[in-house]
Amino acid sequence: MSTPGTAPAGGATPLLQVTDLTKHFGGRRRRGRGAEEAVKAVDGVSLTVGRGETLGLVGESGSGKSTTGYCILRLLDASSGTIHFEGQDITHLTGSRLRGLRRRMQVIFQDPLASHNPRMSVGDIIAEPLVVHGIGDAAGRAAEARRLLDLVGLPSSAMERRPHEFSGGQCQRISIARALALKPSLIICDEPVSALDVSVQAQVLNLLKDLQDELGLAYLFIAHDLAVVRSISDRIAVMQGGRIVEAGPADQVYDSPQHEYTRRLLAAAPVADPTVMRRRRLERQAAVAR
Repeated sequence: MSTPGTAPAGGATPLLQVTDLTKHFGGRRRRGRGAEEAVKAVDGVSLTVGRGETLGLVGESGSGKSTTGYCILRLLDASSGTIHFEGQDITHLTGSRLRGLRRRMQVIFQDPLASHNPRMSVGDIIAEPLVVHGIGDAAGRAAEARRLLDLVGLPSSAMERRPHEFSGGQCQRISIARALALKPSLIICDEPVSALDVSVQAQVLNLLKDLQDELGLAYLFIAHDLAVVRSISDRIAVMQGGRIVEAGPADQVYDSPQHEYTRRLLAAAPVADPTVMRRRRLERQAAVAR
């Protein structure tokens, strides 16, 4: 069933529409043992992302948000439900049709260094999607890699260097450049700033916003930090135990949370004011005592 607030405003046909998505792991019967209980990582999730829109998907570790993203990308096969992208049912695509989908839907992973091949130069990393899809020749791909480096704020001299020579924030800019290489309409951002320092987080978030404005990108932005999600999202969906428990406009969810789990997420978020943190701690202690 759909969750209120998970659809874009205005009634426009969404770029991405996910309906009753489930992903279960295990549950197989083994010799000499009974049937294992299936782990319901994603359990009936419905959401939409409009063109040029950012939907923040937030929840604690293990809530199912990354698994949801991987099912949408078709890196994992859903157990049930449907996924429509650009008006096409992609739930069961295979072969060349699935390969064609990859050009329109890309991903930025959480760990900016681990997501790159340490043996490849930055230029080759960014140009690899073009090679895989047979786009252009060597000279054209190199020129495009330099253009993308400039687009994400890195010098062309980075072309011949290796990923380990860059900071975490710079590596994530390289990841963004690679994600843009095939000119996608949707990028799934899987905790893209959680491994970065706070000041660097702001720089990367600002870059993502600027690219969205310039290129008309849509983002499914996965994170555990509601403050980060609020700063970039048009709407927010909150996940707990594989389900969306609350969704709505970003400011509404942040300022007037309706679900107890959302309120707990907000209360757990660190703030720079020690007075606020002390008050929160006392409130939690009082709640436990009751």
